[in-house]
Amino acid sequence: MSPFDPQLALPLRLTPEYAAADFIPAASNAAARSWLARVSAWPEGRLVLWGASGVGKTHLLHIWTKAEHGVMLSARNLVPISPPLPGRIAIDALDDLQDERALLHLLNLAAESRSAVLLAARTPPASWPLSLPDLKSRLCATLAVVVKPPEDHLLAVLLQRLLAERQLLVSSAMQSWLLRRLPRTAAALREAVKRLDEAALASGSPVSRTLAQHALADLLNGGAAEEMDNC
Repeated sequence: MSPFDPQLALPLRLTPEYAAADFIPAASNAAARSWLARVSAWPEGRLVLWGASGVGKTHLLHIWTKAEHGVMLSARNLVPISPPLPGRIAIDALDDLQDERALLHLLNLAAESRSAVLLAARTPPASWPLSLPDLKSRLCATLAVVVKPPEDHLLAVLLQRLLAERQLLVSSAMQSWLLRRLPRTAAALREAVKRLDEAALASGSPVSRTLAQHALADLLNGGAAEEMDNC
């Protein structure tokens, strides 16, 4: 068995708290933050945030829900809601919507009660494969704001925070090495840090380039084969 085999490690499950203080403001999420601060300007009282997995949509929904004293729901488990609505509502993961009628019912109730509804998905509403014409027309008419992929500064700060959460000591040179070679997404960084933590625990070794190349072989790009020395 390889000394870098992460199967020996006991996985540490970290539950995101989605605190406002932990969100990293950047140009890539500036438009979303601006619209979340102007609920009264949302056409029909609805807003959709869309963007790739890991760009911060769920974090923004949690921040908005807490600030507005609203309710956070998951599209996957959405069920019909009886009036009155519980204040402002955020619905995450619209790509995984199971019950279109439940969502249509909720949007109709929200319109009647003038309750704001914030939604999030990986793609814009026009691309959602909806079967109910009324629901599709309402969502296609909803203001949709993209949360763009993270820029270099945001990725660097995020990597530092993810390492700190797991109390992983990684040199700045090693962090730069990882950022140059990993996919430029927050989701990839989270997966990479998780694997590095497990591999370091399993091997009893600090995070080095050699350990990273074993633990992250399928994530690192072609340049990862360079410089096998340790950081």
